[in-house]
Amino acid sequence: MMSTSSDKVHVDLTGPPQTMLDMVYARALDADSAQPILGDTYAKQLMAQVDYDTSKSPIAKQRRRQVTSIAVRGAQFDIWTRQFLANHDRPVVLQIGAGLDSRVFRVDPGPDVDWYDIDFPDVIALRERFYPTREHYHLVASSATDLSWLDSIPADRPALLIAEGVSMYLVESDGVGLLRRVVERFPAGEFQLDFWSRFGSKAMRKNNTVVRWSGSELGWAVDEPDDILSAVPGTRLIRAISVFEAETVQRLSKGYRRFARMASRTPVLRKIVQFHRYAF
Repeated sequence: MMSTSSDKVHVDLTGPPQTMLDMVYARALDADSAQPILGDTYAKQLMAQVDYDTSKSPIAKQRRRQVTSIAVRGAQFDIWTRQFLANHDRPVVLQIGAGLDSRVFRVDPGPDVDWYDIDFPDVIALRERFYPTREHYHLVASSATDLSWLDSIPADRPALLIAEGVSMYLVESDGVGLLRRVVERFPAGEFQLDFWSRFGSKAMRKNNTVVRWSGSELGWAVDEPDDILSAVPGTRLIRAISVFEAETVQRLSKGYRRFARMASRTPVLRKIVQFHRYAF
């Protein structure tokens, strides 16, 4: 999976996990820009440790567009995560498909928060290699849809499930099953997820170089919040917005903000990538 060349680590992954370093690379590029949106300095530090040919990354080919969308999404979910933590006592955070995301360090939750990053065993091994440990921070080596991992999580506290950049790689029945199980297990909480619309999912299969390069299969697509509300009893919509309507779009350049306003008024574009937030 990984070997050391000189003082850098070579990472060898296939399938959806292969996109992890591209996400980190995009966040590092944002952090290096004159006006960062996310400002993920942890991503910069990680990229400095990895033997990674950025010239072959799909991000390099669609640099500005990809970096912007990834940074806007990450920053928006950071805002929502902080809001949840500010309004709940002793919560647990369940970040599925955590990859190499540094959210727990960016958000820096207080000592009453237990944070769990969940991903495949080889991904968790990488997290252990690149990130430090911290109090009340737990790594869970499991597929998110193998629901037995939930048995180890305290069930008497409010829970936040974060799934950023994950839904499109799930089979719909698995995704719905996970959400239902979380509602059943915890007394209250939230889901924070992003979805591609059905139209967007088809377009991404054809045009998204990161997806095609990794050989990923795309599955779960959602057009409206009602798709979730009807499938997962006990949920209530807090907010559903287009990527173009995110608060973090205001951190973009004037030209990008102008495009976002136009896209948010175009039905097919407005729905193409959505950020959803539900209470249960």
